[in-house]
Parts: sequence; C-alpha cells; structure tokens
Amino acid sequence: MGETAGGGAVPLEQRRRLLVWGLPRDPVATRHLMGFFVTTVVTVVVTRGALAATGFPQLGGDGLHIAHVLWGGLLQAVALLLLISFAGPLIRPVGAFVGGIGFGLFVDEIGKFLTDDNDYFYEPAPALMYVTLVSLVLGADWVHRRFPHEPSEHLAGAADYAVAGLVGGLTLRSRRDAARLVEMGRAAPQAEQVRALLAAIENDEREVPNPIGAAARRFEAAALGLARGSWATAATVTLVGVALGGALTVVVLSSDEAIAQGLLWLAAGAVLSAVVAVGMGVWGLWRLRSDRVAGYLWLRRAVLVTLLVTQVAVFRFQPWIGTVGLVVCLVALGVIAAERWRVRHQG
Repeated sequence: MGETAGGGAVPLEQRRRLLVWGLPRDPVATRHLMGFFVTTVVTVVVTRGALAATGFPQLGGDGLHIAHVLWGGLLQAVALLLLISFAGPLIRPVGAFVGGIGFGLFVDEIGKFLTDDNDYFYEPAPALMYVTLVSLVLGADWVHRRFPHEPSEHLAGAADYAVAGLVGGLTLRSRRDAARLVEMGRAAPQAEQVRALLAAIENDEREVPNPIGAAARRFEAAALGLARGSWATAATVTLVGVALGGALTVVVLSSDEAIAQGLLWLAAGAVLSAVVAVGMGVWGLWRLRSDRVAGYLWLRRAVLVTLLVTQVAVFRFQPWIGTVGLVVCLVALGVIAAERWRVRHQG
C-alpha cells in the first residue's frame, strides 16, 4: 500500500500504520532475531552445562550470592545502549549477540523467581524457558511475515546502509546487500536518489565484526552444500525422522512420570501433536515423488509442529534430550529450506 504499481507515492494517511508512524521494518531483521534466539539457547545450554560440570558453584560469600541473572541484566542493558547510541545497520547484529547472551543468562534463572524457595532446579523451568522463546519467535515472525515488506521498507533498509557508509565507507558485501535492497525497493519514490547516494560512497573493507552474519553464512553454505549432494533427500528425511521419532519416544517413555505428576494432559497433547507431525511427514515423503516443492513444504510443517508443540513436553520431562531435539529440528529446517531453494532455482 505504500506505493502504487507504477511507483507513485500513496498519501500518508493510506499507508499502513507503522509506516505512517515512521517505523519501517528492517528487511534483514529476521536474521538478527534468529541470531538473538540461537545465542539465547546456546547461552542457557552452556551455562547449565558449565554449572553442572563444576558442581554449581556460587559467586559471593558472607551472605551474598551474585546470581548470573544480574550479569544477564547488565548485558541486556549494554545491548540496549549500543542500539540506542549508534546509527546504521552494523550495530544490530552486535546488539542481538550481546543481548542474546544477556537474555540467556536472565531466563536461565526463571525457576528462582517462580518458587517460594528460589529453586533454580524447579522442574518445569526448562519447559517455561522454551515456551517463552517460542512465544517470542512467533511474535517476531508475526511482525515480519503478517504483511510483505513494502518497497519503501526495502529502500529504507538500503538507505540505512548509506548511513554507515557516509562515515566509514562500504564493504563489498554491504554494497551488494544495499544494492539488492534498492532493487527490491525500486518501485518506491527516491529509489534512484538512494542508488546514486550509495554509488557516491567510497569502498572500505573495515567494519565492526558481525558474529551473527558470519555464523549464518556458514550455516547457509553448509545447508546448500548438503542440498547439492546426491544423498540430500535421504539426509533430509533422516533428520525429520529423528526429530519426530525422538520427540514421540521421549514423551511415551515419560508417560508414567506424567501420570505421577498429574501431567497426563501434557503427555497426551504431545503424543497427539507428534502423531499429527508424523502424518505430515509421511505425506510429505509421499509427495516428494511427484512434487518436490510441496513435499518439502509438508516436511517443514511436520518439523514446525514438533518444534512448537511436541518439544514443549520433551523439555518438561527430559530437558537435555529436548535440547538435542531442538538442534536437530533447527538443522532439519535449514536443510529443508536449502532443498526447497535448490528445487525452485535449479530444478
């Protein structure tokens, strides 16, 4: 709605509310958000693993206990200050990385703040952490996928690169990313002006490190490399099968514990969702024979049902196995995305 098909500007009052308020969505925000969530999960796993390996030591003494939730809050504040203090797109992945570590340290102690005796080992805590992260992921996905990005939002993203380039030049990668956004926003007014501005900025390969971008590029390259292999389909089906079968097995084996703790409803719901996911997976495997794009879409849906529903129960009963399942699900989604891209672009 921001621009007409011919490129003319639509009056402000007819644009979407966020655009009227001057709040364009960052076209690459999903990568930063995923980096934030993955960093959070890794931080929780590393923290719990390190504490278990060292006998859960406490920092402090003489009646003081400096909980790591305090370090988490401090790092979240540092991330916020970074994002407030510096303009341009280059600070966002740094802020997402630092904030992810901080949020991981913060949410890891959720059990202490839900129990009268400050119980760090509160059994539902891992499941509550997982539900919290899933809710945040779904909320972020809703913000960025409810409506497609307007051409003006792509153009604003390109102009954001110019903000950094005006003071420090542009690396070749940043220039390519900005050019791609200009092309996607070519229907917006001032597209040629932004293109000309970017062209006038000098090249400079020095910029702040981007840990999230580097990790994402390596993962994407690995997923695409796997998708190009002759055994890509077998690897994809194996990953999906491990994710679905592992989750279902854990829930079934935990049925006695669920009954003892009055959580039969949780186990029953998880089994039901797992059965639905298995059905989707089988249907996707069948569709691969005639329509590979549709087949991979159904496999993706099967993994998402497992990730968003079944895994909640797995984290409640077997947190460490749930963490392994989470990793398998994320890898499976990455490989499925790469496979779908390969089928669409290479046939």
